[in-house]
Amino acid sequence: MENADQELLELIAKNIVDNPSAVQIDRKIDEMGVLLTLKVDQADMGHVVGRQGMTAKAIRTILRVVGAKHHARVNLKIEEPEDSIKGGTRIVDQVVEDLKL
Repeated sequence: MENADQELLELIAKNIVDNPSAVQIDRKIDEMGVLLTLKVDQADMGHVVGRQGMTAKAIRTILRVVGAKHHARVNLKIEEPEDSIKGGTRIVDQVVEDLKL
């Protein structure tokens, strides 16, 4: 199953958002591994990111496990909708900074 990571991400995302038809996933492979870019409706960003980024962190952990099983490094980028700036700071950018290891 070549795209197991993408299929799993789609399953998870569509089951935690209110608008599953807006879920879009882009998959790219380069020398760094697999990059999955997740796009959801602006109203669903809170569901995907979770409190203090815990949901996003959990999804990334699951994807890393799937990647390890298939001998690949899998990274997740959650793309924030253009019009979702809150207080001048992008919410997802803050979460990404918090999650950097």
